[in-house]
Amino acid sequence: MTPNHPALAHSDLAVRPALTLYLDVHRTPEVSGEESRTAALFADRLAATGFDVARGIGGHGVTGVLRNGDGPRVYLRTELDALPLTERTGLPYASGNGAMHACGHDLHLAAATGAADLLARTTEHWRGTLVVVGQPAEETLTGARAMLADGLYERCGRPDAVLAQHAAPLPAGMIAHGGPHTPMAAASAALSVILHGRGGHAATPHLTVDPVVTAAAVISRLQTIASRETAPADQLTLTVGTVKAGAAVNVVPDTVELGIGLRALTDETLDRALAALDRIVRAECAASACPRDPDLTTLSRSAALRVDPHTTEAIRSAHTALYGPERVTTWPASMAAEDFPLYGDAGLAVHGEPGIALAYWMLGTTGRRQWEASPARIPPNHSSHFAPDVRTALPAAITALTAAALNRLGDVSRLRR
Repeated sequence: MTPNHPALAHSDLAVRPALTLYLDVHRTPEVSGEESRTAALFADRLAATGFDVARGIGGHGVTGVLRNGDGPRVYLRTELDALPLTERTGLPYASGNGAMHACGHDLHLAAATGAADLLARTTEHWRGTLVVVGQPAEETLTGARAMLADGLYERCGRPDAVLAQHAAPLPAGMIAHGGPHTPMAAASAALSVILHGRGGHAATPHLTVDPVVTAAAVISRLQTIASRETAPADQLTLTVGTVKAGAAVNVVPDTVELGIGLRALTDETLDRALAALDRIVRAECAASACPRDPDLTTLSRSAALRVDPHTTEAIRSAHTALYGPERVTTWPASMAAEDFPLYGDAGLAVHGEPGIALAYWMLGTTGRRQWEASPARIPPNHSSHFAPDVRTALPAAITALTAAALNRLGDVSRLRR
């Protein structure tokens, strides 16, 4: 891959429409499960570019398919959803609706349409089938599973490779690939735990079973899963992110609901932590003489993200040739979580078929001035102040995704031999 490749030589043609889409989506973000307008904008853009578009897959999921002869089938996946967060960036195009694209999904989807545009303009230089996927509900780790369960691969064909990129607190224009032996993102699980007590008057606490006291004991004891039941080398985080109980200070409530998230660098560590969580919650409820067993519900679960080494190395080489070695680096193992691994897990070897290769890289979004002024104080993803420097980040996001897709699609010179 070289900078003068026909698909990249005129990449500026794709930037303006992608930027227009970015600004629109950033102003009007929609949270997980509510991405109807975002999905429609994304689908309309793909259709205008010449893709065969399908809508409403697994909720608000969108696919665009461009068939260009015999060759590999390559998926480009992006996300549609925003976070329930009030934006405080002060940008002229900031959202004011109580939701925010604080994780870069607006940048991702705009870049995907830009890459689709470039590849549609230069079909004489590649062969195969390109599938662009707009996935809903990534932030809740439920969208990929929903699209796959709704027949994504049956509708669009089983991929040879699935590619994705993600915004990161690096200088805009930099690319970071994962190493061959460490996961790019952690395995994760989100649970709802309901503790059942026996409510009553605060003046007669001896006649109640107070689930708030039980919840306090549960929350304290859960911390020992990471500190005393997990080896220091096995990274694990456990967060009780929500506690919902009661409506008045003079009433002992009947129930408490806990929202709990776990992340681990291996699926095995996560399995052990989930088993310990179940044991502790049930034991504390028994110690409190709760009248009912607790209700534990797994809301979402995703495996650790391990990219295909061969595919990753090939795409890293393409990015290095395009940008130079000074702009391509290595990304360490992260405790962030993704449902992107499911695109590979859904197609692992069945009846002798090879698994689906996944490639995923991080994309710098920080402007040069901000990086040079104070790199330690750059607002991270999921911050209400998260603000990519779109002028420099979006063109790089488009060319990075285009170059990766070209690397995986059929080589015309080879096919003509």
